[in-house]
Amino acid sequence: MYQLTSKLIIYRSISRDSILFRIADAMRRLDQGKLSDEEASQEILEQVHRLLDLATVYGFNQNLWQNYLAYLLAMTETPFTLVAEKEGAMDGSVNTLVESDLHIFKQLFDYDFAPLERKLGISVFSILTNFHAVEKKAQIYNKNVSDKVQELSAAFDAAATDRELYQVVTAFYGRYGVGMLGLNKAFRVSEDPETELLVPITNTLDIHLEDIVGYEMQKKELVDNTQAFVAGRKANNVLLYGDAGTGKSTSVKAILNAYYSQGLRIIEIYKHQFQYLAKIINQIKNRNYRFVIYMDDLSFEESELEYKYLKAIIEGGLEPKPENVLIYATSNRKHLVRETWRDKTDHEDDDVHKNDTVQEKLSLSARFGLQIGYFKPSPKEFIHIVETLAARYPELTISQEELRSRANIWELSHGGFSGRTAQQFIDYLLGSVPKSKA
Repeated sequence: MYQLTSKLIIYRSISRDSILFRIADAMRRLDQGKLSDEEASQEILEQVHRLLDLATVYGFNQNLWQNYLAYLLAMTETPFTLVAEKEGAMDGSVNTLVESDLHIFKQLFDYDFAPLERKLGISVFSILTNFHAVEKKAQIYNKNVSDKVQELSAAFDAAATDRELYQVVTAFYGRYGVGMLGLNKAFRVSEDPETELLVPITNTLDIHLEDIVGYEMQKKELVDNTQAFVAGRKANNVLLYGDAGTGKSTSVKAILNAYYSQGLRIIEIYKHQFQYLAKIINQIKNRNYRFVIYMDDLSFEESELEYKYLKAIIEGGLEPKPENVLIYATSNRKHLVRETWRDKTDHEDDDVHKNDTVQEKLSLSARFGLQIGYFKPSPKEFIHIVETLAARYPELTISQEELRSRANIWELSHGGFSGRTAQQFIDYLLGSVPKSKA
């Protein structure tokens, strides 16, 4: 195996700490007499343990070894794979080197571990290449990546020639992209941004715009802007503002699901992380995706100065915001920076140009070219939301009259009229349905 991995050129950037290279290195040192059979067995079993952990994270099944190699192909960012992400299959001398590397990967796909197993007295690879995983719910593994990697694994395994291997891989890059940013929908800022800036959010809500009852004009504005953005046309930063529980954040999450297949990605960031905005934009600006930087429940108190940094990032810095980046924010306030009556009436304040101070605070909201208001429903609209949600669950056999009556009682003690209150009421009713009937 080490003789194969040593010949890689395009994919040579695969980490030397990867499972592939660690197993290959253990086999090399075993052949050279630098490891005893027992030592080699321990090192290889350690890598098998890592492989099983990876398979659990991504829900791999059947041939875990091939799934893992496909994962390496899907996640390895090189100049070639990043160009292929944008252009797909290309002409050029580099293709000969790529096909040579893929020929090596095909040999690794079909690698015969039987001699190694006999020498070391282990049988783990026989199990890994015909693995039957315990069925798991999608919520506990990264299904989004899992499905794509296993699709690539099957297509790569079926390819018969080096040219077919090349076509399989470049088609995959063109369709799904490469690396973490390509294969995942959503990201957040790492707990240690100095070493790893972004990490994927592996389980996003399966929510769709039609799941949000009402707010048709608001959803249309958001859809029209996002469609223009993913199509490469001019689009605006968006501020969704208004009453709590009306679907602002849910609309943004639904937009991600609607346009992910067209290259939309979302990065969630909180105001205490704004110092990393420039680094984030620098990392994503040349990628073949459209990124929405998402700021939920955004607002600033007088003492918080992060809003000034955000203003510069949105518009006004020396380096313009890349055309593949927009900012979508939600807030209960239209004017994001808290303004007090003192700003207008306190004549003892030593700020000579008081109006300039007020305008500075208001200018942040103005930098969102599209401002969409979400406001609490009327009593009649609230009942319509409740009835629409209830109709989605046949197990709720409650009469319409009782449904309306109980919804009104629920609203009085659970936050008033809103879509969130309506959904909580429906969840409460569903919780009272015996499981056998659900």
